[in-house]
Amino acid sequence: MYLHPWRPRKKRRLWPWLLSLVVALTISWGLYSQQQEFVERVRGPLPTPTPTEISARAYLAVGDVAFWDGRLNDAAHAYSRATELDPTLASAFSRWARILVYRRRTEEAVRIARRAVEVDPNSAESHAILCMALDWNGQIVEAVAAGIKATTIEPDYPMGYAYLAEAYGDQGRPIDAMDMAQRAAELDGDDPLVRRNLGYAYEVNGKYREAIAEYEAVLERNPRLAFVYLDIGRNYRVLTDLDSAAEAFRRATEIDPGDAQGYVLYGSILYSQGDYVEATQAFQAAVEIDPDYGVAHARLGLAYYMRRNWEEAIVHLERGIALGDRAEENLAILGLCLSYLDECDRAIPWFEEALAINPSSPLAKQGLASCQ
Repeated sequence: MYLHPWRPRKKRRLWPWLLSLVVALTISWGLYSQQQEFVERVRGPLPTPTPTEISARAYLAVGDVAFWDGRLNDAAHAYSRATELDPTLASAFSRWARILVYRRRTEEAVRIARRAVEVDPNSAESHAILCMALDWNGQIVEAVAAGIKATTIEPDYPMGYAYLAEAYGDQGRPIDAMDMAQRAAELDGDDPLVRRNLGYAYEVNGKYREAIAEYEAVLERNPRLAFVYLDIGRNYRVLTDLDSAAEAFRRATEIDPGDAQGYVLYGSILYSQGDYVEATQAFQAAVEIDPDYGVAHARLGLAYYMRRNWEEAIVHLERGIALGDRAEENLAILGLCLSYLDECDRAIPWFEEALAINPSSPLAKQGLASCQ
């Protein structure tokens, strides 16, 4: 057998093939890019994908969870968004109005609650929360009418009777308030807001310890409802238990730091106890949260007055009065602050206005005499 001598095979050169592949891909990409540019010129660029938003009813549920967790600002945002997504969702308007009431934006609350009734005039919830909004806005007669309407539409709806009870209490009808509150409790004694308004019925009947017991029962199951702590503090204040009142108000500010009213009530207790430095801090927190809260500015001005800071007292008393808190004390002390700075020409009109409210005002008389 003849055997050829072994020789190593020549390696095939690969680079020409690789070069051809690169050239082909480059040409393909160029053609594709030109095609995309042409498509975008014709129909515009494709939109960027965005996450799908939840539904209006899902926002309603989110708002409910936030409300019972004491996050009122989050709840208000969720309910508001639900109304934007579905303007026919009456319950979203109603529950948004309820939050606005607790935030003291009662005129806006009435407007939103009326919208809920327009959307669904046969909703007992809509009429019941309209009753609440009208009541807290000082429109008591209309509030009672809305509450009666709610109980007429749905005789077994407990909150209709609960809000009607509150309105009766503010109308000076404590016996009717208790009757309605007890009727609501018979229908659903486990509803926290029913129990809260039962507490209010005890309160307007002068049974402050029974009221506190009802409010505390609400907090056993729903410990993050800051407005119920305000109810408790209010009743302890009537009972002159200022330490317990201060603790309740302080607790409310911890749970709901976005509510200026809690700071004003807490600061007012500290002020009455002579702790003007801590009171100043509480009132300052209130005006930072709500710069248009007249009572907060006026109280801050009074606290500065007690600390002999006339300049800051003038700033906040003037602001508080301009925002509507024209109490005799505010007017007279503003005049005194101005007189201490030798500005009697500005002080005298405030003394005169205070005397127009109370002709025997000792502060106004004292200040007016010092300027003459």
